[in-house]
Amino acid sequence: MQAVQKPTSTSSLSAGRLSTLDRWLPAWIGLAMVAGLLLGRFVPVLSDVLASMEVGGISVPIAIGLLVMMYPVLAKVRYDKVASVTGDKKLLFSSLVLNWLVGPALMFALAWIFLPDLPEFRTGLIIVGLARCIAMVVIWNDLACGDREAAAVLIAINSVFQVLAFSLLGYFYLTILPGWLGLDTAGLDISMGQIALNVLVFLGIPLVAGFASRLIGERTKGRAWYEDTFLPVIGPWALYGLLFTIVLLFALQGEAVTSNPLDVARIALPLLVYFAVMWGVGIVTGKALQLGYAKSTTLAFTAAGNNFELAIAVAIATFGAASGQALAGVVGPLIEVPVLVGLVYVSLWIARRWFAVDPYATAPVAEPEKVTP
Repeated sequence: MQAVQKPTSTSSLSAGRLSTLDRWLPAWIGLAMVAGLLLGRFVPVLSDVLASMEVGGISVPIAIGLLVMMYPVLAKVRYDKVASVTGDKKLLFSSLVLNWLVGPALMFALAWIFLPDLPEFRTGLIIVGLARCIAMVVIWNDLACGDREAAAVLIAINSVFQVLAFSLLGYFYLTILPGWLGLDTAGLDISMGQIALNVLVFLGIPLVAGFASRLIGERTKGRAWYEDTFLPVIGPWALYGLLFTIVLLFALQGEAVTSNPLDVARIALPLLVYFAVMWGVGIVTGKALQLGYAKSTTLAFTAAGNNFELAIAVAIATFGAASGQALAGVVGPLIEVPVLVGLVYVSLWIARRWFAVDPYATAPVAEPEKVTP
């Protein structure tokens, strides 16, 4: 995506600003959301067609959209710098705490505070809180000029924890903890194998493709060609994949969303609080730990984002496509997408006001090619 092309020379640092395409990103996303909702509302057979195109519980069209969305961003990652990120214990530890302790607990509390009388929606929200982001966060992080390498590492860690901890945390927050508090309990039937498949498709494939692209491209054509020629060509496809995915997601439950505006509003309120609080806690934590702007904003977005693909798949598989739990899962991206787009602009503003840096000018300068005599 052109907005996050990092400057490759000192002379271009001052020119690195949002492109025309990305300045209109909120408008494109808004149009995609409206188009999806209208398609789902007035062409109801489309949702049935999309629901039927599943393999192993994964929607093939949505998977294609996500792969197209993620590949360009992961192809931009400097994998030779990943090792330095894994040594940043403050970043890794704070990310684990925010994602696997604070996030699920906060969503559990908000679900019970705002939806005490709506158990289906409440359960759906708790499932959303358990599914940590491994996909769309790469877009928000890149637009906000976050640390790409740090994002790749944190997403990979979240993926591992997702496979190992999702079912256990689901059992704890839907059955054990409510029982201790004398509240209503619910069940969750999802296997580690299903979660692993979800992670493999939505992260493994584009990650391997991105790594292979950089490795082969730099070895055959050199880093300058890869950074200045190849990446600008594939960059816009991240936006195309994002918009395509949004249209499909909203088309799947367009009729349910447009037919139940009050229910959507009830679900939206705790989600708004959740995304704002998680992002805010993330950015403040990064500032307090002196991580710098790039890593702080990466910490904030990886903490605030959620894996709505997994949440929706689990809700549909466990409770049915027409369930309130599934509707809550679909409302997740309905709120997350515009809120996190807005937080991208907040991040860029905070970079200058709070971190005293130009987020575009702080990107690493591309190293010149080594010429072999």
